[in-house]
Amino acid sequence: MSKPPDSAGRPWRRRLIRAAVATTVLAGLATYAVIHYESGTPRPPHCTVADRDGVRDGGEDGGPYRLKPAQAANAATIVAVGSVRELPERATVIAVATAMQESSLFNIDYGDRDSLGLFQQRPSMGWGTEAEIMDPVYSSGEFYDILVQVPDYLELPLTVAAQEVQRSAFPDEYAKHEPEATLLAAALTGREAAAISCTPGSSELIPGEPDLVAEELAYDFVGTVEPRVDGTSVRVAVPEGADAPRGWEVSHWAVTHALELGISRIEFDGRVWSAERAGDGWTETGDEDADGAASGEVLLTVSE
Repeated sequence: MSKPPDSAGRPWRRRLIRAAVATTVLAGLATYAVIHYESGTPRPPHCTVADRDGVRDGGEDGGPYRLKPAQAANAATIVAVGSVRELPERATVIAVATAMQESSLFNIDYGDRDSLGLFQQRPSMGWGTEAEIMDPVYSSGEFYDILVQVPDYLELPLTVAAQEVQRSAFPDEYAKHEPEATLLAAALTGREAAAISCTPGSSELIPGEPDLVAEELAYDFVGTVEPRVDGTSVRVAVPEGADAPRGWEVSHWAVTHALELGISRIEFDGRVWSAERAGDGWTETGDEDADGAASGEVLLTVSE
């Protein structure tokens, strides 16, 4: 994919540890897949996004949208980058739909000619180095850098806005992803509460590292959250109120990254998600959670 002219680059820092963790997770999932395929009882990890308004079929209370944890985690990073920049939700819808078409929301290291990553950006066309483009935070930032330069991009049809950035040979393909991208953006911006839940399926969580969870959060939400490590947990203070959805944004980011980072439990706003009972989704906290998250705080606990 070629890059429009006159776009400025921006500083970045490479996250080698992210690649190492992803490799470990993929290796574990490959072993899991073989074992459960041979046993005839495959129960793969997955995430579901609630469709409470029937966005995908035009009705009310539609069925959930299902995708793999890696896809949901990449969508969460894309939305977090847009949120940090204080862009409208529509901008994140366009970005997520574009990545759905270009890479199916997988951070792939191949593509047409030298295209790479979530948005299939090309080093030879000025999008950055191979290492930069393979960093979802960097590549998302590059996409938004060009999108916001498109006149009236918020009023344009999604496929037109995306094409102004991507210059694809198949410009009409972006539009088909708009309903699912709309669901993801509504949840991942925090506008919809308790809207995403993920389950490790039959696999076991990797041991988590609180310092790594805090570092990943601070990287994706640079300058907007200050995670604090507390033993085997990470606490994130967030603004309260309906006009401050950062708490659910962080909570949904965490649940989509749970398998990758070994997050076993998330608590916020009287709701809790746990890997052990992931099939129940977000449930109300009970008496046993009295010493859990404080008001205006997201509490993440890692597996040991």
